[in-house]
Amino acid sequence: MEHKGVGVGRRDKEHIPEEALQRIISTLANKNDEIQNFIDTLNQTLKGVQENSSNILSELDEEFDSLYSILDDVKESMINSIKQEQARKSQELQSQLSQCNNALENSEELLEFATRSLDIKEPEEFSKAARQIKDRVTMASAFRLSLKPKVSDNMTHLMVDFSQERQMLQTLKFLPVPKAPEIDPVDCLVADNSVTVAWRMPEEDNKIDHFILEHRKTNFDGLPRVKDERCWEVIDNIKGTEYTLSGLKFDSKYMNFRVRACNKAVAGEYSDPVTLETKALNFSLDNSSSHLNLRVEDSCVEWDPTGGKGQENKMKGKENKGRSGTPSPKRTSIGSRPPAVRGSRDRFTGESYTVLGDTAIESGQHYWEVKAQKDCKSYSVGVAYKTLGKFDQLGKTNTSWCIHVNNWLQNTFAAKHNNKVKALDATVPERIGVFCDFDGGQLSFYDASSKQLLYSFKMKFTQPVLPGFMVWCGGLSLNTGMQVPSAVRTLQKSENGMTGSTSSLNNVTQ
Repeated sequence: MEHKGVGVGRRDKEHIPEEALQRIISTLANKNDEIQNFIDTLNQTLKGVQENSSNILSELDEEFDSLYSILDDVKESMINSIKQEQARKSQELQSQLSQCNNALENSEELLEFATRSLDIKEPEEFSKAARQIKDRVTMASAFRLSLKPKVSDNMTHLMVDFSQERQMLQTLKFLPVPKAPEIDPVDCLVADNSVTVAWRMPEEDNKIDHFILEHRKTNFDGLPRVKDERCWEVIDNIKGTEYTLSGLKFDSKYMNFRVRACNKAVAGEYSDPVTLETKALNFSLDNSSSHLNLRVEDSCVEWDPTGGKGQENKMKGKENKGRSGTPSPKRTSIGSRPPAVRGSRDRFTGESYTVLGDTAIESGQHYWEVKAQKDCKSYSVGVAYKTLGKFDQLGKTNTSWCIHVNNWLQNTFAAKHNNKVKALDATVPERIGVFCDFDGGQLSFYDASSKQLLYSFKMKFTQPVLPGFMVWCGGLSLNTGMQVPSAVRTLQKSENGMTGSTSSLNNVTQ
């Protein structure tokens, strides 16, 4: 009994904390996921071997059938040449033979006449016959014939020697498959929403005609998964050993790449896949908490003077069949929204025509771009704390920072914070780039095309910030999933000490 008690005590001392067990379970789950992914890969490979073998056999049959067809065509052409030569020579000899037979027949007849003339006794008749024979001999065709065949019976000029071709056919073998290229992540570059992939061949191959690059986005690091959510996209006929994909939206954390070499007849194996990180800030506009007078989608917001009343009136019309009287836009109420249209509450109201992003920035450097419609009367672009009040306008509190564009009555372009305004001596760009360095306490605005700095706030963020947008009479479109551009990173090194901080706003009150 004492031994059993000791055993229980030892088991108690070896108690494993729940956190450790959770880690073990997580490790096992990850390992099972890796093994399952590998099993899927093996099954896919086995299926590929069967399918590719069938395809190769079919292609081999087609190649040999094509070769047989060529040989048959060549054989038929040569047979025709021999028959044509035979016919030509036979015709020449038959013609010559006919002429000789006719000449021989005439000559024999003349010989017989001459022999009979020897028996003529009358001198006068004999002399007459002799003159006739002489004239006929002079004109006889037998003496004008060429007694040499016009053509020979030699046909050796149409003989063939396939010894060299036979040797070539006997040495037929499979075309060497190009080796798999090698992608070195160190040689690859991810910058400005572009990815440059570089590779090299393990050994020189002067028969390489082109390369095929395949890529796909993924949220998983490491090797590509067979059951990934995206298919491979193909770029064919690349002549060099590097390729740049530009204008990408980095809406996934990673991208997989693989490449294969091709000669004139066959493609080689894929390179080992490489996974490159393409992480960038992605966010949408928070439709559920925007102002009633804003019509919001994931990446665009438009001023809606009806404040959703059009939809609301349609619903009321169904309820009150005989009633009519749509309220004027000028008298549109900004009360609660219809639940089916805008959710159960309003985050912003009054004259705070605002919508925030749905993703908080808590660390790091981030960049996004905004484009206004040409007829937009007034808009603001910036960031704000989550505590921004429902009646607050961007830039009019100490919890928000923005640049404001006003095209109503008079044109103004200014930076705003804590109800202070700094007029900007710059042309309003077509697209505005926003750079937020949370850890460095900096919010900068750029001409997105030229990367010219428009204004820069310097501060210390004390809580997470949300991208913020204000729109009146017009609309904005948003572009996220963007890396911080290289030009902006370069400018950050020289921005310290430049004018345009929040201190410059303290002296100017709106």
